[in-house]
Amino acid sequence: MKLVFAGTPEFAVSALDALHAAGHDIVGVFTQPDRPAGRGRRLTPSPVALRAQALGVPVFKPEKLRGEAQDVLRRLAPEVMVVVAYGVILPQAVLDIPVHGCLNIHASLLPRWRGAAPIQRAIEAGDARTGVTIMRMDAGLDTGPMLLQRSLPIGETTTAAELHDRLATLGAELIVEALARLARGELQERPQPAEGVTYAAKLSKDEARIDWSRPADEIARRIRAFNPVPGAWTVLDGERVRLLMARPLAQPAGGEPGRILAGDGLVVAGGRDAVRIERLQWPGGRVLDAREALASRRLAGLRFE
Repeated sequence: MKLVFAGTPEFAVSALDALHAAGHDIVGVFTQPDRPAGRGRRLTPSPVALRAQALGVPVFKPEKLRGEAQDVLRRLAPEVMVVVAYGVILPQAVLDIPVHGCLNIHASLLPRWRGAAPIQRAIEAGDARTGVTIMRMDAGLDTGPMLLQRSLPIGETTTAAELHDRLATLGAELIVEALARLARGELQERPQPAEGVTYAAKLSKDEARIDWSRPADEIARRIRAFNPVPGAWTVLDGERVRLLMARPLAQPAGGEPGRILAGDGLVVAGGRDAVRIERLQWPGGRVLDAREALASRRLAGLRFE
C-alpha cells in the first residue's frame, strides 16, 4: 500500500523497518524536528529520521501538522498514514487525508492506559499483562476504534526498557498484519469499551524520587517502571543515587523507612515491609549490582532519603 509514516523515537523504528521489509510504498516519513541532545546539546535528528534517511525515504520535520505540512501530505496522497509515538497532534484535517485514515500503534491494551506513558504505568500499577492495540485514530486521546489487539505478560522483574523492546517488536508485527488484512478487505473495527478506561500520565522527574514510606511491592514496581527513564532515584549522604532493579521481600520493614538493614544483600526498610535493591548507580559511576555496592561502601545502618 502507499503509506506515509509518522513517528519519532526508537520505539517507532521497528514498525518503519517492518513496513519497508513488507514491501509497502512508503512515500514520506513525518517526524519531530531535530532536538538538542548529548553533552554538547547539538541538534540531532530523531531515531526515525535517521532510519528513514538510511532507507532512502523522504523525511519531513514540521513543528505542527498545519498549513504547508498538510499541503505536503495531500500531495503525497497516501492510502494510509501509520502513526507510532509521533508526539505531534493530528488535527481532523490530517486524519481525513489518507484514503483509509490514520492507523496508530499504541503500546497498551486499550482502553487501559490511554495517553503518554502506557509502558511505564502498566508496570507501576502491577498489571500482569499489557500489549499492543492497532487503532484507527479519531480526534480524541487514544479513543478511536480498535482494529487488532495482542497481549503479552509482564514478569516480576520486567523493566520498562525490556517491555519497550518487546512491545516495539509486537507492534511492528501487528501493523504489518493489519495492513495485509486491510488490503484484503478483512480488517474489522470495534469501538473501545466504555468501562476500564485509565490514563497514562506523562512521566516527571519529581515522581521518580522513591518514597520509602510506601509498601515494598509498590517501591519495587516504580523502580522497574522508571528504568531507564526518568530513572528512579533516592538520596544517600547528600548524593543522588539511581535505582535500577528491586524486589519486594516477605519480611517486616525492620526499621524506619529508607533505613539500610544489616543482613543478606542490600535490604531497605519500606513503609511496612522490606525491599531488596539489586542494581544501583552512584553519581558518575557505573551500574553496580548489590554485591558490588556493598563491597564498595559501608552501607548498613545508613538511610536513603
